[in-house]
Amino acid sequence: MSKLTRNQKLVADKVEAGKAYSLKEAAELVKEITTTKFDASLDIDVRLGVDPRKANQMVRGVVSLPNGTGKVTRVLCLCTPDVEAAAKEAGADYVGLDEYVEKIKGGWTDVDVIITMPSCMGKIGALGRILGPRGLMPNPKSGTVTMDVAKAVKEVKQGKIDFKVDKAGIVHASIGKVSFSPEKIYENAKEFIQTIIKLKPAAAKGTYLKSIFISSTMSMGIKVDPKSVE
Repeated sequence: MSKLTRNQKLVADKVEAGKAYSLKEAAELVKEITTTKFDASLDIDVRLGVDPRKANQMVRGVVSLPNGTGKVTRVLCLCTPDVEAAAKEAGADYVGLDEYVEKIKGGWTDVDVIITMPSCMGKIGALGRILGPRGLMPNPKSGTVTMDVAKAVKEVKQGKIDFKVDKAGIVHASIGKVSFSPEKIYENAKEFIQTIIKLKPAAAKGTYLKSIFISSTMSMGIKVDPKSVE
Protein backbone atom coordinates (compact mmCIF):
# COMPACT_ATOMS: atom_id res chain seq x y z
CA MET A 1 0.00 0.00 0.00
CA SER A 2 1.45 3.38 -0.99
CA LYS A 3 2.15 5.96 1.70
CA LEU A 4 0.08 9.12 1.92
CA THR A 5 1.74 12.36 0.87
CA ARG A 6 2.03 15.16 3.43
CA ASN A 7 -0.95 16.99 1.91
CA GLN A 8 -3.03 13.81 1.73
CA LYS A 9 -2.33 13.11 5.40
CA LEU A 10 -3.34 16.64 6.40
CA VAL A 11 -6.57 16.29 4.44
CA ALA A 12 -7.32 12.83 5.89
CA ASP A 13 -6.89 14.23 9.41
CA LYS A 14 -9.40 17.03 8.77
CA VAL A 15 -12.27 14.96 7.32
CA GLU A 16 -13.89 12.43 9.63
CA ALA A 17 -14.72 9.24 7.73
CA GLY A 18 -18.46 8.61 7.41
CA LYS A 19 -19.45 11.87 9.07
CA ALA A 20 -22.16 14.01 7.45
CA TYR A 21 -21.33 17.68 7.92
CA SER A 22 -23.74 20.60 7.88
CA LEU A 23 -23.68 22.62 4.67
CA LYS A 24 -21.97 25.52 6.46
CA GLU A 25 -19.28 23.22 7.87
CA ALA A 26 -18.71 21.66 4.43
CA ALA A 27 -18.38 25.12 2.82
CA GLU A 28 -15.52 25.91 5.21
CA LEU A 29 -13.93 22.47 5.13
CA VAL A 30 -13.74 22.20 1.33
CA LYS A 31 -11.44 25.24 1.30
CA GLU A 32 -9.21 23.70 3.99
CA ILE A 33 -8.71 20.38 2.18
CA THR A 34 -8.00 21.87 -1.25
CA THR A 35 -4.26 21.81 -1.93
CA THR A 36 -4.14 22.65 -5.64
CA LYS A 37 -2.01 25.62 -6.66
CA PHE A 38 -4.68 26.85 -9.09
CA ASP A 39 -8.16 28.21 -8.33
CA ALA A 40 -10.03 24.91 -8.27
CA SER A 41 -13.67 24.55 -9.25
CA LEU A 42 -16.22 23.61 -6.61
CA ASP A 43 -18.53 20.75 -7.51
CA ILE A 44 -21.69 19.42 -5.93
CA ASP A 45 -23.24 15.97 -6.46
CA VAL A 46 -26.79 15.30 -5.29
CA ARG A 47 -28.15 11.75 -5.44
CA LEU A 48 -31.92 11.73 -5.76
CA GLY A 49 -34.55 9.11 -5.00
CA VAL A 50 -35.95 9.16 -8.53
CA ASP A 51 -35.99 6.86 -11.54
CA PRO A 52 -34.75 9.02 -14.45
CA ARG A 53 -35.94 6.38 -16.93
CA LYS A 54 -39.51 7.46 -16.17
CA ALA A 55 -40.58 10.74 -17.75
CA ASN A 56 -42.62 11.74 -14.68
CA GLN A 57 -39.53 11.47 -12.46
CA MET A 58 -37.13 13.51 -14.57
CA VAL A 59 -35.50 16.39 -12.68
CA ARG A 60 -34.25 19.22 -14.82
CA GLY A 61 -34.05 22.95 -14.26
CA VAL A 62 -32.08 26.17 -14.07
CA VAL A 63 -30.73 28.15 -11.13
CA SER A 64 -29.17 31.59 -10.82
CA LEU A 65 -26.30 31.26 -8.36
CA PRO A 66 -26.27 34.36 -6.12
CA ASN A 67 -22.49 34.67 -6.34
CA GLY A 68 -21.95 33.42 -9.90
CA THR A 69 -19.80 30.47 -10.92
CA GLY A 70 -16.44 32.21 -10.97
CA LYS A 71 -15.96 30.99 -14.52
CA VAL A 72 -15.80 32.95 -17.76
CA THR A 73 -18.77 31.69 -19.78
CA ARG A 74 -18.52 32.11 -23.56
CA VAL A 75 -21.97 32.85 -24.98
CA LEU A 76 -23.08 32.59 -28.62
CA CYS A 77 -26.36 34.33 -29.43
CA LEU A 78 -27.99 33.13 -32.63
CA CYS A 79 -30.57 35.81 -33.39
CA THR A 80 -32.13 38.07 -35.99
CA PRO A 81 -30.36 41.34 -36.92
CA ASP A 82 -32.84 43.53 -35.03
CA VAL A 83 -31.72 42.20 -31.61
CA GLU A 84 -28.00 41.76 -32.29
CA ALA A 85 -27.08 45.09 -30.66
CA ALA A 86 -29.01 44.25 -27.47
CA ALA A 87 -27.35 40.82 -27.28
CA LYS A 88 -23.89 42.36 -27.64
CA GLU A 89 -24.66 44.98 -25.00
CA ALA A 90 -25.82 42.23 -22.63
CA GLY A 91 -22.40 40.59 -22.94
CA ALA A 92 -22.69 37.93 -25.67
CA ASP A 93 -19.25 36.95 -26.97
CA TYR A 94 -20.51 36.01 -30.43
CA VAL A 95 -23.66 37.34 -32.14
CA GLY A 96 -25.13 36.46 -35.52
CA LEU A 97 -27.00 33.68 -37.25
CA ASP A 98 -26.27 32.28 -40.71
CA GLU A 99 -22.50 32.70 -40.50
CA TYR A 100 -22.34 30.88 -37.15
CA VAL A 101 -24.71 28.14 -38.30
CA GLU A 102 -22.25 27.47 -41.14
CA LYS A 103 -19.27 27.58 -38.74
CA ILE A 104 -20.96 25.02 -36.46
CA LYS A 105 -21.69 22.78 -39.45
CA GLY A 106 -17.95 22.94 -40.10
CA GLY A 107 -17.21 21.70 -36.59
CA TRP A 108 -16.81 24.94 -34.60
CA THR A 109 -18.22 24.67 -31.06
CA ASP A 110 -15.86 26.90 -29.08
CA VAL A 111 -18.57 28.23 -26.74
CA ASP A 112 -20.14 27.24 -23.42
CA VAL A 113 -23.77 28.30 -23.98
CA ILE A 114 -25.87 29.00 -27.07
CA ILE A 115 -28.92 31.26 -26.77
CA THR A 116 -31.43 31.75 -29.55
CA MET A 117 -34.96 32.82 -30.49
CA PRO A 118 -37.95 30.59 -31.34
CA SER A 119 -37.99 31.99 -34.89
CA CYS A 120 -34.40 30.82 -35.45
CA MET A 121 -34.88 27.22 -34.32
CA GLY A 122 -35.72 26.11 -37.86
CA LYS A 123 -32.13 26.76 -38.89
CA ILE A 124 -30.62 25.49 -35.64
CA GLY A 125 -32.56 22.23 -35.50
CA ALA A 126 -30.31 20.75 -38.20
CA LEU A 127 -27.34 21.24 -35.86
CA GLY A 128 -28.69 18.79 -33.27
CA ARG A 129 -26.20 16.03 -34.11
CA ILE A 130 -23.32 18.40 -33.45
CA LEU A 131 -24.66 20.41 -30.52
CA GLY A 132 -26.64 17.69 -28.73
CA PRO A 133 -23.72 15.47 -27.65
CA ARG A 134 -21.86 18.56 -26.40
CA GLY A 135 -24.78 19.80 -24.32
CA LEU A 136 -25.02 22.98 -26.39
CA MET A 137 -28.42 22.56 -28.05
CA PRO A 138 -30.70 25.47 -27.06
CA ASN A 139 -33.78 24.38 -25.12
CA PRO A 140 -36.82 26.35 -23.91
CA LYS A 141 -36.75 24.45 -20.59
CA SER A 142 -33.28 25.79 -19.81
CA GLY A 143 -34.18 29.31 -20.90
CA THR A 144 -31.87 29.29 -23.90
CA VAL A 145 -34.70 29.60 -26.44
CA THR A 146 -36.42 32.88 -25.68
CA MET A 147 -37.74 36.08 -27.20
CA ASP A 148 -35.72 38.13 -24.70
CA VAL A 149 -32.22 37.01 -25.68
CA ALA A 150 -30.56 40.01 -24.00
CA LYS A 151 -32.01 39.04 -20.61
CA ALA A 152 -30.98 35.41 -21.13
CA VAL A 153 -27.42 36.41 -22.03
CA LYS A 154 -27.14 38.63 -18.95
CA GLU A 155 -28.42 35.87 -16.64
CA VAL A 156 -25.93 33.32 -18.00
CA LYS A 157 -23.08 35.79 -17.63
CA GLN A 158 -24.12 36.47 -14.03
CA GLY A 159 -24.15 32.80 -13.02
CA LYS A 160 -27.27 31.08 -14.30
CA ILE A 161 -26.68 27.37 -14.90
CA ASP A 162 -28.89 24.51 -16.04
CA PHE A 163 -28.79 20.99 -14.66
CA LYS A 164 -30.30 17.58 -15.32
CA VAL A 165 -30.36 14.33 -13.38
CA ASP A 166 -28.24 11.63 -15.02
CA LYS A 167 -29.05 7.95 -15.61
CA ALA A 168 -27.76 7.07 -12.13
CA GLY A 169 -30.12 9.54 -10.46
CA ILE A 170 -27.37 12.07 -9.68
CA VAL A 171 -27.30 15.79 -10.40
CA HIS A 172 -23.80 17.19 -10.93
CA ALA A 173 -22.93 20.89 -11.12
CA SER A 174 -20.09 23.34 -10.69
CA ILE A 175 -21.14 26.02 -8.19
CA GLY A 176 -18.10 28.24 -7.80
CA LYS A 177 -14.38 28.42 -7.14
CA VAL A 178 -12.32 27.52 -4.08
CA SER A 179 -11.27 31.18 -3.85
CA PHE A 180 -14.86 32.04 -2.88
CA SER A 181 -15.46 32.79 0.80
CA PRO A 182 -17.20 30.05 2.86
CA GLU A 183 -20.28 32.29 2.95
CA LYS A 184 -20.46 32.54 -0.85
CA ILE A 185 -19.91 28.78 -1.25
CA TYR A 186 -22.69 28.14 1.26
CA GLU A 187 -25.10 30.56 -0.44
CA ASN A 188 -24.51 29.06 -3.90
CA ALA A 189 -24.82 25.47 -2.66
CA LYS A 190 -27.97 26.23 -0.67
CA GLU A 191 -29.63 27.96 -3.64
CA PHE A 192 -28.77 25.00 -5.88
CA ILE A 193 -30.07 22.35 -3.47
CA GLN A 194 -33.26 24.23 -2.63
CA THR A 195 -33.98 24.62 -6.35
CA ILE A 196 -33.70 20.83 -6.70
CA ILE A 197 -36.04 20.37 -3.73
CA LYS A 198 -38.66 22.61 -5.40
CA LEU A 199 -38.48 20.42 -8.51
CA LYS A 200 -39.30 17.19 -6.66
CA PRO A 201 -41.56 15.11 -8.97
CA ALA A 202 -44.94 14.16 -7.54
CA ALA A 203 -44.23 10.57 -8.63
CA ALA A 204 -41.04 10.34 -6.54
CA LYS A 205 -41.60 8.22 -3.43
CA GLY A 206 -39.50 7.73 -0.33
CA THR A 207 -36.38 9.77 0.46
CA TYR A 208 -35.81 12.43 -2.20
CA LEU A 209 -32.39 13.80 -1.20
CA LYS A 210 -30.44 10.59 -0.69
CA SER A 211 -26.95 12.08 -0.44
CA ILE A 212 -25.05 15.30 -1.06
CA PHE A 213 -21.31 15.65 -1.56
CA ILE A 214 -19.22 18.79 -2.09
CA SER A 215 -15.69 18.67 -3.47
CA SER A 216 -13.15 20.74 -5.33
CA THR A 217 -10.98 19.74 -8.28
CA MET A 218 -8.87 16.75 -7.15
CA SER A 219 -10.10 16.90 -3.53
CA MET A 220 -11.99 14.20 -1.66
CA GLY A 221 -15.74 14.58 -1.34
CA ILE A 222 -17.30 15.95 1.83
CA LYS A 223 -20.61 14.37 2.84
CA VAL A 224 -23.33 16.89 3.61
CA ASP A 225 -26.30 16.21 5.88
CA PRO A 226 -29.41 16.86 3.72
CA LYS A 227 -31.32 17.94 6.85
CA SER A 228 -28.99 20.94 7.17
CA VAL A 229 -30.37 22.30 3.91
CA GLU A 230 -34.06 21.43 3.89
